[in-house]
Amino acid sequence: MKVVIVGGVAGGASAATRLRRLDEQAEIVMIERSAYVSYANCGLPYFIGDVITDRAKLTLQTPESFRTRFNVDARVNQEVTAIDLAAKQVTILNRADGTSYVESYDKLILSPGAKPVIPNIPIDDSDKLFTLRTVEDTFAIHGYVQARQPKTAAVIGGGFIGVEVAENLAERDIAVTLYQRPTHVLPILDDDMASFVHAEMTAKGVELRLGANVKAISDTGGSIAVADQDDERGFDMAVLAIGVAPESTLAIQAGLETGVKGAIVVDGHMRTSDPDIYAVGDAVQVKHFVTGADAHIALAGPANKQGRIAADNICGIPSVFDGSMGSSVLKVFDLTVAATGLSAKSASAAGLDFDYVLLSPPSHATYYPGSNVIRMKVLFECGTGRILGAQAIGKDGVEKRIDVIATAIHAHLAGHDLAELDLAYAPPFSSAKDPVNMAGFMISNIVDDLVEQVQWDRALALKDGEMLLDVRTPAERGRGCIPGTLHIPVDELRERMSELPRDKRIFVHCQSGVRSYIACRILSQNDFSCANVAGGWAFYASIYQNKLQDGAGKGSCGL
Repeated sequence: MKVVIVGGVAGGASAATRLRRLDEQAEIVMIERSAYVSYANCGLPYFIGDVITDRAKLTLQTPESFRTRFNVDARVNQEVTAIDLAAKQVTILNRADGTSYVESYDKLILSPGAKPVIPNIPIDDSDKLFTLRTVEDTFAIHGYVQARQPKTAAVIGGGFIGVEVAENLAERDIAVTLYQRPTHVLPILDDDMASFVHAEMTAKGVELRLGANVKAISDTGGSIAVADQDDERGFDMAVLAIGVAPESTLAIQAGLETGVKGAIVVDGHMRTSDPDIYAVGDAVQVKHFVTGADAHIALAGPANKQGRIAADNICGIPSVFDGSMGSSVLKVFDLTVAATGLSAKSASAAGLDFDYVLLSPPSHATYYPGSNVIRMKVLFECGTGRILGAQAIGKDGVEKRIDVIATAIHAHLAGHDLAELDLAYAPPFSSAKDPVNMAGFMISNIVDDLVEQVQWDRALALKDGEMLLDVRTPAERGRGCIPGTLHIPVDELRERMSELPRDKRIFVHCQSGVRSYIACRILSQNDFSCANVAGGWAFYASIYQNKLQDGAGKGSCGL
């Protein structure tokens, strides 16, 4: 059996090595158009920032190592330019000398990846303008920064690549302005959670131009100019990072079926519309694990799994890819930002009946030194409590909690199940009530009708017969409050209940939502109509005031 693989990196390289482990006799040819057949794609921004300083560290495998260990014929600087389905052969361009040749196959695996999206606006060719996809792109940006010593940079796009490039340029003392068309960075997040990222980025010196509609990028000779709806600014360099699209041109030209964003349509076995051709990685359409809808999710984790699954099926092992929920994590200066499953925006678009809890638990026991707050948002299906997605931001312990919730989503668990998970605890690592357990408790309280909650946008839009109650301490209130709100600390609430009007609905808030929940339980059992304001003052300050609340050494209650 002869298998030709188009593209290396995550999906293609994973398929090649799995094929060899399953079939020692197969002839395996891997064609990669760049000079690097397997490299640390996700590590590229950190070479720009001099976090990774050794070029060799970016290369995971070489053609020589593929040959020596796996007996794979890996060819770099060569590009498949056409597929002949009937003849079962591909045409390959040798980019080094311009010659072409034909290679036959029994099975073909497409792993061409994704390409940077170039906006349909006037853009000048310029040596000051970059995109970031390959190792060569990284070396070009790094070389420019080393040689030209730019003082200012524009980053157009606020997704994973844009935010990571902005951070790494800023860490090299370059004044970075990030242009983002939506009103917040990182589409994996909702507005409320993204506000914490905005505060961190601006605190570290990155200027955010949110809601910016970039209309043109031009080389003025001395600088690269970026024009949006408000003005035009000149920069020493610019990086286009507005997103990626499936690299499916080859598949389309061959007549293979494509779907969302032009991604290659595959079945659960990673087989395309041609039974002898498989496709994996950022170029393929997958099923979203939570909704079952067709989706394009470009991440390294799913790509590696898909490469393995394609190899299994070629070798007669009926493996199935169940879909992706988009679990992801990235570093944003001192913060870790992670998410899995659906956001509130995507859950709304899917037509789901959902709610969510906002919580601010400590990363570990607060009496042990070094704890930091984790801001969490966990979505659940109304009625059933089934977990739909989660987002978390903090300094440590963030990815652990998102990974646990991703596992819970995969197992179709509900809020009550999160509450019962038996998770490891010791003071340096967690709390006896782990943040995941806490999220489960909160969801259970809502599903079981122990408390009603409202979000800040509703609590601030007071109607006749409604009021806000602040149950924080006087010291907390002194650091910031909403003017005109009634203030009764939760520990004084039972004795001062006569100060509350019984003919009004009371929206209760504290610092994080814990004490206000306790207050709601007190009030509801004394026949008051009340609701807990989700997230408390910490979320209010971030969303409406662009302020990060220091959570070091504080418990879930914010104290």
